[in-house]
Amino acid sequence: MASRARPSSSRSPAPASPSVTAKSTSDPVLRNALRYTISAREYALLHKYVISRSRMLKRRAPTVDTVQKMMDGAPQSRTRAQSSSRPDKGKGKGKEAERADDSAAAARGPPARGTDDYNARAIRHSIRVFVATGALMKLWGIVSARLMGAKKDPASANKKKQPLHKSPTLRLSLSLSTILLMYRLLFRFFTRLRAHLLDPTAAPFRKRNPKTASTLTSPYAPAVGASLAGLALGVYPSQQLRVSIAVYTLFRALEFGWNCAEDNGMVWGWEKGLNGKPDRKRARPWWWGSWMLQPFAFGQLLHASVFDRELVPKTYTDFIFKHSTSYLSTKPLDFPSSLRWPGTYEIVESLSEMARLNWPAFISPTLFPNKDDTLPASLAAIAPLTSGAHPLISSLSCATIHPADPSCTRNFLTFWLQSFPPITRVLLLAYSAMLLPRFKALYHFPVSTLHRLLSSALRMSAFITGSLATAWSSICFFQTWFPRAFLPTQRFFLGGFLAGFWALVEHRGGNRGVFLYSARVSVDSLWKVGVKRRWWRAMKGGDVWVFVLALMLTGVVYERDARAVKEGSWRKGISWVRGEGWKDWGVDPEDVDNGGDDDDDARVKDE
Repeated sequence: MASRARPSSSRSPAPASPSVTAKSTSDPVLRNALRYTISAREYALLHKYVISRSRMLKRRAPTVDTVQKMMDGAPQSRTRAQSSSRPDKGKGKGKEAERADDSAAAARGPPARGTDDYNARAIRHSIRVFVATGALMKLWGIVSARLMGAKKDPASANKKKQPLHKSPTLRLSLSLSTILLMYRLLFRFFTRLRAHLLDPTAAPFRKRNPKTASTLTSPYAPAVGASLAGLALGVYPSQQLRVSIAVYTLFRALEFGWNCAEDNGMVWGWEKGLNGKPDRKRARPWWWGSWMLQPFAFGQLLHASVFDRELVPKTYTDFIFKHSTSYLSTKPLDFPSSLRWPGTYEIVESLSEMARLNWPAFISPTLFPNKDDTLPASLAAIAPLTSGAHPLISSLSCATIHPADPSCTRNFLTFWLQSFPPITRVLLLAYSAMLLPRFKALYHFPVSTLHRLLSSALRMSAFITGSLATAWSSICFFQTWFPRAFLPTQRFFLGGFLAGFWALVEHRGGNRGVFLYSARVSVDSLWKVGVKRRWWRAMKGGDVWVFVLALMLTGVVYERDARAVKEGSWRKGISWVRGEGWKDWGVDPEDVDNGGDDDDDARVKDE
């Protein structure tokens, strides 16, 4: 009897399960909630590891087969999709439409696994982007407030709490999720429109409207049309983060465009073969690289740090001034506490005032104690520095940045000796921390790995130290060789320009990201300086249009030659944004793994 009682107890909830499941899945609210929040594959994993372990959840939740049928849509479309897929993988994928001709290379539609599978997936992913962005912003606020010691603005603390619809976190999440959703919907719309216009039945329309038809049937039409989704960036308020996103996207798009032009021989040209026809592309010169941006970026940033410091990121200026103590003297220990010592920013502002005064000469108070006008009135803040400066110094700028040493060359060497070791130690710690994820390389190849680590730290330290030393010592150099009224304010740009050539030391060290970062910061600063000095007018929402143009260029380059996007993760990301799955379509289609991620493992790439 005991042997018969066990099976009856295990089968007792079975009759209730189908009825509960059928009743629950017939509810359109629940059905749509499942469709727009989770995929069939994710639900199968959730059912396997969570729902099946709870008897109550297993009895009330829909089965995996029921959810699979729900996701696949109508029985006819499901049957057609299953017949074109491998039964062991369970992927019902078919082609949405065949390309009309070889010029329709951009008309890649998502697989028709269900009646609205593409739209459901787009909404599902946009919701996840919304939630993930909001969570990351909240987490960043907590980390910056507690761990990094970020202080709240006293003025903002007295204000009333902002309403929810004005919250920057909410608006950023809404902006990014809307961009993703609109990009996918527009990309699919223009892809289908192009496929219909390329159909032979649309020949009369193409004859009546040749220009419109040629535009809409272009292989780049879906990418250009979908880029209008970037206008949703305007949902986020006009703050520095929005500008940074636009500038970063623009730089990446220009980089992809450059790679495409270079890979197709449009930059360096082609070498002719024996038959007189182009045979192979010319190699890129060894000296060419992103390091060439540094002279212009450093020149602009040094000039802006002196004359328009508020238009340069504070982290950038703080890094420069913190590691320039040999030129920006700190308060001596034996200096009387009752007297005021000029701060770092006051010294920098005094240098800008000297440039406006055409670099006045230095009159030593030690040699002329009874002279009252040894220092201009606008430079009274640096009196504690110049009052004890060495009498042999002839330039007021030299008396400000190295008052104790009359030799500019000796002070340059002293800066190297004082700055190079501590910067190297910091870089060694940073590079060692970045080496932890690659511990296997250290284990199998310890000598070569440590050699690369040490050489990278030394090259980067030489780059930073040499740039700072050149930037500050150029002030003394120009004072010695230039007339006082010759380029008085532009000397800072020239000094930064010369300092940027130290990037040549690191041009093969793999620090291209550092070079591009300083270039982005420089472009952002240059635009703000131009607006402040009225060189050009600011356009309302201009950063949003820059973002749209960057999306457009990225989409066109990706459609023209996906290999122009060098990073595989970026190629996968662009493919995912277009709704074509997290796959690298820039490689040979035969090499693409058929596994995929959740329900994004679906894109039919027609030959």
